[in-house]
Amino acid sequence: MSDTEVIIYEDQDYVVLNKQPGVLTIPDRYDIFLPNLQQILEAKYNKIFVVHRLDKETSGAIIFAKNELAHKEIVEQFFHRKVEKIYLGITYGVIPIDEDKINLPIGENKNDPQKVKIDFSEGKPSITEYKVLERFKNYTLIEAKPITGRRHQIRIHLATIGYPLVADSLYSGKDKFFLSEIKINFKFKKNEPEKPIIQRTALHSYKISFYHFRKKQNITVQAPLPKDFQLLLKYLRKYNYTDIPTRGRNQAEK
Repeated sequence: MSDTEVIIYEDQDYVVLNKQPGVLTIPDRYDIFLPNLQQILEAKYNKIFVVHRLDKETSGAIIFAKNELAHKEIVEQFFHRKVEKIYLGITYGVIPIDEDKINLPIGENKNDPQKVKIDFSEGKPSITEYKVLERFKNYTLIEAKPITGRRHQIRIHLATIGYPLVADSLYSGKDKFFLSEIKINFKFKKNEPEKPIIQRTALHSYKISFYHFRKKQNITVQAPLPKDFQLLLKYLRKYNYTDIPTRGRNQAEK
């Protein structure tokens, strides 16, 4: 993973990466040798400040601060919900409503610490807005905008309303997606297992916008889709096409 592959914005205060799926944001508490962005950046800059996190399986735009002042300024923006984050996701099922808001409180799942749960008694207020970008026969491409920033927020919200993200091992019950699931008369190779198109949660941090305290202007950074997400979209459009009306494809997803 070289700098040219992951750095999509940089100045004296911030560096924004296009995080690759499978890479941690910060060191794992049990295995410190697992690849993580904080250590990778500290090797380059000596000192780096973590601003927010993405799940290990989630790809896309993530901000790090390069000094204490920059860190303080942007953390305050996150606290006051002034940073806009837009994600792209692919769900199981066809979402019938073009756009909506999911307002469900999220709390810890004491029975399974790897997961969160909807908790109306002790959960924290959590809001996710979404728009349908493209519908397929059995799947939906959406744009999701988390208003709050809870752990696994988009994932648990979509799963709760009945449309979990593709290959989300925690909330969909599946951890891989195969071409044979959508291609009729798929031909398996003899004595060779089928390779998955995607084997991680189909969620990508597509765009992030924040106010730059030093430049006195808004900065918007867009993260190109990784290959597995692009491939999944390509095959859904080819083998799971539908004539159900949609908003039309976002230019970045063509």
